[in-house]
Amino acid sequence: MKVFVVLALAIATASAGTILPEGKFMQPRFLPEILEVEGRITNGKDAAEGQFPYQVGLSFSSPSGGWWCGGSLIDNNWVLTAAHCTNGASSATVYLGATVRTSPKVTYTVASSEFRQHSGYNSIVLRNDISLIKIPSVTYTAYIKKIELPAISSSYSTYAGDMAIASGWGLVSDSATAVASKLQYAPMEVITNSVCANTYGSLIITSKNICTATPSGTSTCSGDSGGPLALVNSGKLIGVTSFVSSAGCQSGAPAGFVRVTSYLDWIKENTGIAY
Repeated sequence: MKVFVVLALAIATASAGTILPEGKFMQPRFLPEILEVEGRITNGKDAAEGQFPYQVGLSFSSPSGGWWCGGSLIDNNWVLTAAHCTNGASSATVYLGATVRTSPKVTYTVASSEFRQHSGYNSIVLRNDISLIKIPSVTYTAYIKKIELPAISSSYSTYAGDMAIASGWGLVSDSATAVASKLQYAPMEVITNSVCANTYGSLIITSKNICTATPSGTSTCSGDSGGPLALVNSGKLIGVTSFVSSAGCQSGAPAGFVRVTSYLDWIKENTGIAY
């Protein structure tokens, strides 16, 4: 199986003020093959059973191999994830209600015909890194519940200074040698896009992104791609895990997410879900 990391472009500011990419990122299926799926929220905490009932695990398959991502249940038959997760996949096995990664309450396997990948996805500059997956209707329980989308009225909020929780499965540190069996989570503070752009540049960071600080190396990382960023105060979904710095997940550089409020109309058009 393969390691699943999305590494952000390195950015330089030219003397004239033009911001151009000088490095590159790697997508999951192009990374070296290893024996285990490796994914992590670095320095995260173990989730209690049922603590994040909207968390979805996604195991993707393609002719060239497989990879692991996260997702969010936003309705009883729709999962929201990242475009770089669905891109190139022929099918996905969807894990619902799991705390231990290999012990979900419900699983479905769906073909790529059930993917609704954003038509404007651009892997070079990380634009529109968002996808939907349609699944058979699932019954809500204490362990499987949808997460609420943000209101359209919050589209103008930067969320800067708010605390949000990212969650996903995998290794708990860069030095770990085995996949963590339990769902991990970490509280993270949202920062302004202008601060985030100091690291990645304005070519990457646009109004359709949200960034979080990663103090003490607490960050999203391999395998967390596509997973949720949920506000602590309201529990609503504000971000989809998209990228980290090419310097590494524990480098202290901001973590990048797709801003959900920027895609509420797109979600409604594809699913009928009102916000």
